[in-house]
Amino acid sequence: MIRSVADRVYLDNAATTRISPEVIEAMLPWMTEQYGNPSSIHGHGRVVKSAIEQARKTVANLLNTSPAQIFFTSGGTEADNTAITCSIENYGLTHAITSPLEHHAVLHTLEYLAKAGKIKLSLVNIDEKGHVDLNHLEELLRTNPRSLVSLMHGNNEIGNLLDLNVVGDLCVQYNAIFHSDTVQTVGHLRHDLKQLKTHFIVGAAHKFNGPKGVGFLYVSGDAKIHPYIHGGAQERNMRGGTENVYGIVGLGKALEIAYRDMDSHRTHIEILKKRMIAGFKEKMDDVRFNGDCENLERSNYTVLNVSLPPSDISDMLLFNLDIAKISASGGSACSSGSEVGSHVLGALGVSPDRGNVRFSFGKYNTEADIDYAVNTVVEMYKTVTV
Repeated sequence: MIRSVADRVYLDNAATTRISPEVIEAMLPWMTEQYGNPSSIHGHGRVVKSAIEQARKTVANLLNTSPAQIFFTSGGTEADNTAITCSIENYGLTHAITSPLEHHAVLHTLEYLAKAGKIKLSLVNIDEKGHVDLNHLEELLRTNPRSLVSLMHGNNEIGNLLDLNVVGDLCVQYNAIFHSDTVQTVGHLRHDLKQLKTHFIVGAAHKFNGPKGVGFLYVSGDAKIHPYIHGGAQERNMRGGTENVYGIVGLGKALEIAYRDMDSHRTHIEILKKRMIAGFKEKMDDVRFNGDCENLERSNYTVLNVSLPPSDISDMLLFNLDIAKISASGGSACSSGSEVGSHVLGALGVSPDRGNVRFSFGKYNTEADIDYAVNTVVEMYKTVTV
C-alpha cells in the first residue's frame, strides 16, 4: 500500500524529533510581543532575561543541579567542542581518551587537537558488541592519569549505553576530567548530576521534541573553564552572543514535558522497538542487529540498528525506503549525504555488503508505523537476489 505524504512514517528520531505543540505554544510569545534583548536593562530586556533564567532553573531542577552550572549553546556540537577544547586548554591536559564509536562532534575535535600537537589521543578498545572495554580504559588511565576522558552515554547509531557511574569512578580514581556526550539520552533517560561524577554533559533540544539550534552544556562545580566563544558577557561570561531566547524557552519546556511523560513514553516506545525486532525475526532470514541494540538492558530504547542480508538493493535501501514514504537513516544523520560509510559500523566490522538501517523511535510513532516499515522491507527483499 502506497501511503500519502501526510502518512509518511518517520523513524529517524535519533536525527531529530517532531516538536511538541506545547513547546511551540510556549515559544510563540517570545517570537512576537516579547522581543527585547535580554542584555538590555530596560523593561523589555528584563522580561526576556527572566524567561531565560526560568528555563535555566527548569533544566537544572530536572537534572538535579544548580542553575549556575547550566550554559545554553547552539546545540550538542558546540557544547561538546566547548567542553573538550576548553578543558584541555584550561587544565593543561596533554592526553585524551575516547572510543572509535564517538559522534564526530567529539572524534573530529579530538583528532584536530591531536594533529595540532596539543594532545596525545588514545582510543579505548571496544568489544564485539560495541561496548567500551572498561579494563582497557583503566589501563589507559593508569598509564596516563589526569587525562580527558570523552565517552558518550548513548551511541547515536547503535544505541549502546555506557555505565556513567563506573567510568566516573575510574576518572575520580585517576584524577581525570570526564566529559560525556549525552545528546541521545537527555530527555529519554534520567540524569542525577549530584550523583554522577561527570565534569561535563550536553543536551540538544531537538532530540527531545524541542526546537533545533539550541542546546546546553553542564559544567560541574569542580570544573573551571574559560569561554569557547568570546564576545559579550552573556551566559555569565561563558558564551558571547545574543541568546536564542525562544529556543531556550522551548528547550526548557521540551525537557519539562520529557520528564513529565518519560515513564509512559518509554513504555510505549519499548513496545515499538520489541515489535520491530520480533517482526524482522519472524519474517526475514539472516537479520542481525548491530551493536547491542537488541538488548534493552544495555541499549537506548529509542534506537534499533538493523543489519539486513547482502542483496542487490543494499546500496539503494534508504532510497527505496524513502520512495515507500519511510524516513530512516543509515547511521548518524550528521553524515547524511556523505559517501563515507558509518565509522561506527566499520569499527564493529559489519560487512559493507549488508544493508544497514537505523530505525529510531519517538513518542508520536505507532504500532502501525512499525508494521508498515517491517512489511515494506520484507517485500523489497522478496523481489531481489539475495
